[in-house]
Amino acid sequence: MEIGLYSFAENTPDMLNDGRVQAPAERLRDLLEEIELADQVGLDFFGLGEHHRPDFVASAPTTILAAAAARTKTIRLSTAVTVLSSEDPIRVWQQFATLDLLSNGRAEIMAGRGSFVESFPLFGYDLNDYDALFEEKLAELLEIRKGGKVNWAGSDHTKPIPGIEIYPKPVQDPLPLWIAVGGTPNSVARAAYYGLPLMIAIIGGRPQQFIPLLQLYRDTAEKVGHDPATLPVGISAHGFIAEQSQEALDIAFPAHQVTMSRIGRERGWPPTTREQFEAGATPRGAYFIGSPQQVIDKILAQHEWFGHRRFGLQLSVGTLPHDRVMKAIELLGTVVKPAVDKALKDA
Repeated sequence: MEIGLYSFAENTPDMLNDGRVQAPAERLRDLLEEIELADQVGLDFFGLGEHHRPDFVASAPTTILAAAAARTKTIRLSTAVTVLSSEDPIRVWQQFATLDLLSNGRAEIMAGRGSFVESFPLFGYDLNDYDALFEEKLAELLEIRKGGKVNWAGSDHTKPIPGIEIYPKPVQDPLPLWIAVGGTPNSVARAAYYGLPLMIAIIGGRPQQFIPLLQLYRDTAEKVGHDPATLPVGISAHGFIAEQSQEALDIAFPAHQVTMSRIGRERGWPPTTREQFEAGATPRGAYFIGSPQQVIDKILAQHEWFGHRRFGLQLSVGTLPHDRVMKAIELLGTVVKPAVDKALKDA
């Protein structure tokens, strides 16, 4: 199984450091060190989310990933996600093709509709067109991805491309393109229709409730002529790892509570409680928070449910002390990943 990390490059008060907020440049330096360490300890990928808010510093994730490419050797570099609905597919392609060249074939696009919608008014899009924008721009991006001269007729929200070849050309052919979803059946079916790998974010509730979505993906793919066995599925989740379970819970909770409660106020959710947080960290909960062995056991249990090939962990839902995050990355790469690989190989 591919095991990696993803981040939104959050820059929120560090609740374990008197509520200190880092300067953006300092946060980016820490982020690059985290990606570099993830590469050194053998993790498979690092995804970086696109946001346009004051509490995140990755409004231009491909630029940050390009900096990471120069400091890493084998780790794959992805967005998590590119908000394709408010992007220009031509520029998306050119940015990732350039990243692929800089990284010698390690770039991936992870496209999604976006659970945060601040990019829509910023770039002049109407939220009423939320789904149509994604559908049309994904179709255009897939046409560009085929290579050669692009003949795109245009659509309600895209302009024609009259037989023009788009440069640069990436190392990988085709450049990997994943679809990230949060649990919407139509989004799952869309990924299956196009025969694209699927990444499902499970950040709350009971993960087993997502089993029917995976079945929908595989059934739909088969119906439209794709072999489900060739289509990778990934699961992403919130979590944190420390040597001891209680330590992991105590480190992760304060930042998690502040961040999720703030987002909850925006979306009409109640504040996060310690009881809810610890319930999410139980074996059947959504969070991967605990000792290395607890995280290993949970990954393997979910693999039995989902049969996924990729697992991505978001360690810092809100800002955590950099040294604690670095230690968690070390444990994920040197303890968790080897144990999961061995267990799956021996199964």
